[in-house]
Amino acid sequence: MYQASLNGPGAAPVWAVGALCQAIADSLQARFNPVQVRGEIAGFSRAPSGHCYFSIKDATGQLRCAMFRRAAQNLDFSPRDGDLVELQGQLGVYEQRGDLQLIVEKLQRAGQGSWMEQFLRLKERLQAQGLFAAERKRPLPAMPRGIGLVTSLGAAALHDVVTALQRRAPYLPVVLVPALVQGEQAPASLVAALHQVYALAQQPGPHPPVDAILLVRGGGSMEDLWAFNDEALAHTIVQSPVPLVSGVGHETDFTIADFCADVRAPTPTAAAELVAPARADCLLQLQAWAERIERLLQQRVQNQQQWLDKLTLRLGQPGKALQTQRLLCQRQGQQMAQAVQLKLKQSALTQQALEANFHKNFQRQLQQRRQTLALLTQRLELLNPEHVLQRGFAWLTTPQGQVVSSVGSAPVGTALQAQLADGRLDLTVVQPRLL
Repeated sequence: MYQASLNGPGAAPVWAVGALCQAIADSLQARFNPVQVRGEIAGFSRAPSGHCYFSIKDATGQLRCAMFRRAAQNLDFSPRDGDLVELQGQLGVYEQRGDLQLIVEKLQRAGQGSWMEQFLRLKERLQAQGLFAAERKRPLPAMPRGIGLVTSLGAAALHDVVTALQRRAPYLPVVLVPALVQGEQAPASLVAALHQVYALAQQPGPHPPVDAILLVRGGGSMEDLWAFNDEALAHTIVQSPVPLVSGVGHETDFTIADFCADVRAPTPTAAAELVAPARADCLLQLQAWAERIERLLQQRVQNQQQWLDKLTLRLGQPGKALQTQRLLCQRQGQQMAQAVQLKLKQSALTQQALEANFHKNFQRQLQQRRQTLALLTQRLELLNPEHVLQRGFAWLTTPQGQVVSSVGSAPVGTALQAQLADGRLDLTVVQPRLL
């Protein structure tokens, strides 16, 4: 009866369930697809296969969504419940349950499309200017003496960086220059903070040295991180006098600051770990150097020992060599003694003749010298001043012993001493007279 009533005159055709679902899917395909939807994510999950399942909803409705692994791999953020998103896909029917669902092909945060266009245009322009060139990027110092840190005082990134630095290198001084990291005023604040750190890095004096700079901020939406896509900030980053590390957002977040920095870190914590060598690693490296030095010293000692062994073998037995040399010296000494005795015998006669001749010549020269000495003594006696004084002459001198030989050298009142043959007179010049 039920069948008959269904097949009565004017009755609608009877559909198989699967055929009806397929017909609905075809109708949706022809009328709506492709479709773009804006709403809030709910019930997001990711299967082990990589496929994503969630619902998109607003105040008046809800729609099941499926995003297969191929499309999910292109996501540039991690979707979470409550995110306001825009998505594009194909509206259809899941025939096994008869559920209406949207097969998502593209998914982005709401409003991200215009920001992404701005981001890509700025990135292309700055890349053409050479701000991203690999050859201008510098390596980080292996052992920095101080770190400059630019971030917000209220940011979780500050806690993450300080915790990482305390854990890895508590001895490393950190110069913190706070700045805004979100909002319209953030780009100018970041630029001003970086210039302060640059001045410290180039300023000698008692300030802690700055060998590297950290520019960090925690994760957030593209709107939250937009301050780090500022063109003025990009030009300021490439002017850094020391290597600069950008640690902005999470691992999947990219900003213009990341491309301009010398090194891009996936997170603020990773940025701190990049510039701060772990204390344990440094100790291990020192230990490795010490062990290497010890090995080199041992090798040097071993080489010197081998060299000494070779010299010993080359010398053979030093005792025998010394005995041979001793016998040779004795033999040569005997030969020399015999030669000297022979030479002395040969010279004895010659020496006697020389002595006789020398004695004769010595006596003749001695007689000549005595005669010459007597003659000179007679002449010297004639020149003795005492003989002259005995004839009535006097020897005039000043009290200081200077000889007075001219009237002009003894003006009136000059005290003089006159040496006579038998004594000395003290005189005073009364009136000099010239001859």
